[in-house]
Amino acid sequence: MPTYRDEAVILRTHKLGEADRIVIMLSRRHGKIRAVAKGVRRTSSKFGSRLEPFMVADVQLYQGRSLDIVQQAESLGAYGSEIAVHYDRYTAASAMVETADRLSDSEATSDQYLLLVGGLRALSRGEHVPRSILDSYLLRVMALSGWAPSFDDCARCGTPGPHTTFVAQLGGVVCSQCAPAGSPRVAEKTLELLRSLLRGDWDAVDAASVAETSAASGLVGAYAQWHLERGIRSLAHVIDQSGEAR
Repeated sequence: MPTYRDEAVILRTHKLGEADRIVIMLSRRHGKIRAVAKGVRRTSSKFGSRLEPFMVADVQLYQGRSLDIVQQAESLGAYGSEIAVHYDRYTAASAMVETADRLSDSEATSDQYLLLVGGLRALSRGEHVPRSILDSYLLRVMALSGWAPSFDDCARCGTPGPHTTFVAQLGGVVCSQCAPAGSPRVAEKTLELLRSLLRGDWDAVDAASVAETSAASGLVGAYAQWHLERGIRSLAHVIDQSGEAR
């Protein structure tokens, strides 16, 4: 069908001409969508504000050759305004949508859409520390994409854990036989926090110390960026609980 509807998260936008905008979206049923929203930069546009990053919308599109055309957009989740006024929420959300955009079209599934919507909703409501929401999202989206990290058994040879050496390039914790020389050791409390972030155990995550969350964030960032093969630029601006950008 040339015309279709779907729910979508707005990942990023680009100006096109004097009044149009290219919109990149992650949708629930059609994966990533690249579309043109005509006239949305005019002040008279009825749905321009619904097509801003971090917003969730019910969109109707016309299927084009290279870019689809947005015909209608109704707001489903106006998360952008609450996220944009808080620097820590904004930078965490930016890293989340950048990661979603970096994943290939074949990996853009309904589960990834729902995970991103849930993360943006939690950020807009201030339910948890923004960096922890981001870390949980990164671990879980990596798992959905087939890159689930191991925090128990050796990621290289499968030797039962516990192990305390973490190597992002090898897929998580590794045994002493597989660990490259000089590999960093990780405290058991940090590993338990990583397991909680992957499970979405927020009682345990919220109870963790600043030192533990900071250490876990560094490992999560290294792991995600290694598997995406390119750096997540927004991570350089994300603030953790210690008040430092990581």
